[in-house]
Amino acid sequence: MKSAKKSINIVIALIMVIVLILSACSNSDPANSKATSNNVPKAEKENEKPTEVSIFTQFTIAQPPEPDGVYQKELEKRTNTKMNITWITGPDFVQRLNVALASGELADLMTINDVTNPVFQDMVKQGAFWDLSPYVKDYPNLMNHPEIIWENTKIDGKNFVVPVARPLDGFVFPSIRKDWLDKLGLEVPKTTEDLYNVMKAFKENKPDGQADTVGYTMRAVDFVQYLFAGTSGTYKIKGDNLVNTNLEPEMKTYLLYMKRLYDEGLIPADYSVMKDNNFWDLATSGRAGVTAETIEALWRWTYDQWKRDPNVEWLPLVSLDAGAGQFVPQFRGYIGVQAIPKSVPEEKMKKILAMLDYGASQEGGDLTLYGIEGIHYDVVDGFKIATEQAVKDSVGIGSFGKFFMRFDPYMYALAPGMPKEVFERNKKIVDERAKISTPDPSIGLVSQTDIKQGADYAKKIADLKVQVIMGKEPIEAWDKLVSDLSNDATYQKIITEINDAYQERKSAK
Repeated sequence: MKSAKKSINIVIALIMVIVLILSACSNSDPANSKATSNNVPKAEKENEKPTEVSIFTQFTIAQPPEPDGVYQKELEKRTNTKMNITWITGPDFVQRLNVALASGELADLMTINDVTNPVFQDMVKQGAFWDLSPYVKDYPNLMNHPEIIWENTKIDGKNFVVPVARPLDGFVFPSIRKDWLDKLGLEVPKTTEDLYNVMKAFKENKPDGQADTVGYTMRAVDFVQYLFAGTSGTYKIKGDNLVNTNLEPEMKTYLLYMKRLYDEGLIPADYSVMKDNNFWDLATSGRAGVTAETIEALWRWTYDQWKRDPNVEWLPLVSLDAGAGQFVPQFRGYIGVQAIPKSVPEEKMKKILAMLDYGASQEGGDLTLYGIEGIHYDVVDGFKIATEQAVKDSVGIGSFGKFFMRFDPYMYALAPGMPKEVFERNKKIVDERAKISTPDPSIGLVSQTDIKQGADYAKKIADLKVQVIMGKEPIEAWDKLVSDLSNDATYQKIITEINDAYQERKSAK
């Protein structure tokens, strides 16, 4: 890792600070690949008139690309389309989407936040969207998405959507200050008890000399719950059925573990009201030795800290054991889905699929993420280094990457300016996680009762967890809630409906 720190000096001169903002959600594929995939569906004829496609989608950067800008024009040229895009800012997206769905005024291609969106589900059942199952198999780049991603986005066993793919592994999980471990002569933790001991040593010894040092920032605290529950969500497989982990004994064990961390000052006292920037500040100011992030986001914090202390070394952990074996959660593999209304003629629907298939190709994925070589990026030492023009043109995953995306298992392993040795280390971590990562078996499953009444239960459960951890309620209050929920007809109906959906999905395979 020392050589990585030295090599950064070479890279820094080539990177503008603004590139760090551009990479807010990650970039990938360091190779300078200009080659077009043999499977890229180009326009059938060079002189064929471009297909006009209206698109409803979101953006999560400062501003969306200009419709007459070189970035969009190049994507239109390569897909032989004319895109009329309605860009909705991320915070407003779901509300605006639901209004659009309810009104029936639909674009040719609709970005949906999740296949479980209740308004979308109702419209699918009413026949408002194409069943793409008979068609998607003819688009080889889309078929490169792992099967589990397609399974996670089915409705009644059919593909009504095309997932916007993301890696299954390399997502949010704990990372630790390796230089702190080395300074204190400690090993990388393998279990949650190891993690407790390490955090305690960090607080007591204050490796960076900060008086208010804690162990863990409490960023993305759900991962600790998943460790104890042994699943990536609320449900896990037990026998042939799904059980709700809130009612399992492991959840109480998790709460007692977290209460110990809180009582001993190993986590921030005000964690329940902290914002993202507060978590990041703890991690980058030398006041916490454990945080949770995607691997690529962790690099951005490391890069920032190296400006002040070149000895900082954050190490992403592969997994942890809470008593039932090494565990790491698997991401669902998509950040949204694309649906085509049935009002779109079949031939046009196929051309839209061809456009999405191009976005899922090597060439299309590179263009989506990086833009045009010589304009939006330059290649240095095999890496694509973004230019200021890339920022001006809103190039990247926060714009066209919301509906174009090639599946890349290492997308979360790379960030701009990262030395090759760090990237190679990160790829190995992703590979190790992939061997054992556990998916959420309830992804894509819908309970109508949960849609109508589940939010109240979820808030009640989440609030009591915080109260118990902070000592404002005794652990007996959790025992009572578990008992109440076990005898609550509505809550049990939610569990039954989720299980019914799970059985239907299994039988449809």
